[in-house]
Amino acid sequence: MVENSIERRLAAILAADVVGYSKLMGEDEAGTLAALKKIHSELVTPRLADHKGRLFKTTGDGLMVEFPSVVNAVACGVDIQRAMAARNADMPENRVIQFRIGINLGDVIVEGEDVIGDGVNVAARLESMAPPGGITVSATVRDHLGSRLDLTFDDLGEQMFKNIKMPVRVYQPHIGSAGAAARPVLTLPDKPSIAVLPFANMSSDSEQEHFADGLTEDLITDLSRTAGLFVIARNSTFAYKGKSVDVRRIARDLGVRYLLEGSARRAAGRVRINVQLIDALGGGHMWAERFDRNLEDIFAVQDEVTAKIVEALVGRLVAPPPRSRPKSIEAYDLCVRARWLAEQSPQASREAKLLVQQAIGLDPGYSEAHRLLSMNYWLGWTHWGEPEEPNRRAAVETAEIAVALDLNDAACRSWLGYILAYERRWPESEAEFAVAAHLDPNHAEALAWQSDLASLGGQPLNAIELIEKALRLNPQPDCWYYLLLGQAQYAAHQYQAAIQTLRREETYRSMSRRFLAASLAQAGQLEEARREAGMFLLTSPHFTIGHWVATQPFRDDEARDHFVDGYRKAGLPE
Repeated sequence: MVENSIERRLAAILAADVVGYSKLMGEDEAGTLAALKKIHSELVTPRLADHKGRLFKTTGDGLMVEFPSVVNAVACGVDIQRAMAARNADMPENRVIQFRIGINLGDVIVEGEDVIGDGVNVAARLESMAPPGGITVSATVRDHLGSRLDLTFDDLGEQMFKNIKMPVRVYQPHIGSAGAAARPVLTLPDKPSIAVLPFANMSSDSEQEHFADGLTEDLITDLSRTAGLFVIARNSTFAYKGKSVDVRRIARDLGVRYLLEGSARRAAGRVRINVQLIDALGGGHMWAERFDRNLEDIFAVQDEVTAKIVEALVGRLVAPPPRSRPKSIEAYDLCVRARWLAEQSPQASREAKLLVQQAIGLDPGYSEAHRLLSMNYWLGWTHWGEPEEPNRRAAVETAEIAVALDLNDAACRSWLGYILAYERRWPESEAEFAVAAHLDPNHAEALAWQSDLASLGGQPLNAIELIEKALRLNPQPDCWYYLLLGQAQYAAHQYQAAIQTLRREETYRSMSRRFLAASLAQAGQLEEARREAGMFLLTSPHFTIGHWVATQPFRDDEARDHFVDGYRKAGLPE
């Protein structure tokens, strides 16, 4: 009879807590209380009302809220965290206040205005493992949410929580921040600047999307070899693929004056390409042309388009030494498909390996295929947990083959330079990078790789300069660019700058977390450091300091010891 009198219901529960509350109160009790009161009245309470949340419990530094649905709860949590990020953007560091938020959907018991039960307890446990400014949710929330909000999630695996009998699968949404859209204004370079937007696939066959992407990438590569141009890297231009964005905004985001856009149609052994060069600042079309050729002539078309763009922007120049081209269109197609797969995951990397091996079988003299295979071998032993040998030896051998097949390919040269550094063949490594810089002054990845080596080589300020140059060429890069910036800032003892960089939405992932943990530890934030180290180990459970040190191309003992010290303070395993 007693059980029947208890009111139970399914509810979405949001738990929030202030990060480092005790420390904030110890440093400025009155100021902290006043700031929290203002945050609750002006920021939190209106958003709870907007999303139909009912506040049922508060503590000095936390709150519990019941929502009618997971959509309301998650939308409210994201709204609060983005608003807090915008608030903190202009705050001095000692006045920054951040929340952790956990959200669960579960069975609860209602006692008057209060709500209790495992559904509430799990939300509180989820909140405790959320990163500062972030959110963690249970699998039940993730499943019920579906695609109703435009969010992606990291799967943090099953977690055992205190006093909760069953494990809980935890997810972390990528929420960005309200201030994230406000990108810094990029000044125009002192030379003609251009971005090549992804070509539209006009073929009825969706499989030809790879061909259109490959054409875009190759035009970027060919243009970037012109010393008189400033050329944005492929990652940043492909951020606009499939999106309808005003060209003036794109040019402003990327910090360029000119844009090249076009389309490609491939069918029955022929290809039709339309291209147009746009002056985004002046608002006019500078040049447009249509090419209708046999498919075998595609590389000649690429050369012709490149020459006409260069002539339109900087006049006639002595053409850089030509790159070798594949003899097999089939091999080219395979490599184009492999380009984007190699670095995504172990499974995607294995697929890429099969594709490039097939390409080499069709065209043994195709240098790019050998370079991609070398990268695959290297990723295998450095990132994907595969045996060091024979992968390490194979990575070097295939990189050397790639360069021998095309001495004028900057990507092959710089990749060999990076690989040789892992072999401690420093003079040869530096020579390859020097040749690559001469062949392609716009090669962002070469600058990023050199930044990595400079951080480990006891040259942190040079490392920062190199990665900042790479980021200017690639303003919307892969996440590892920010990992390298954070690493360089850590190496330079710029811990707060490193923390800020490594907490960016673009790179706040498992691999960068080890540097974030070390930076927090060196900054004296040991609790946060150990939390981030624990989160890193969830996705890299076999990581050890000793193995990491043994596999990195350190050139400076002091730099090595500094990284080890940070890792140890953060509690990473020996």
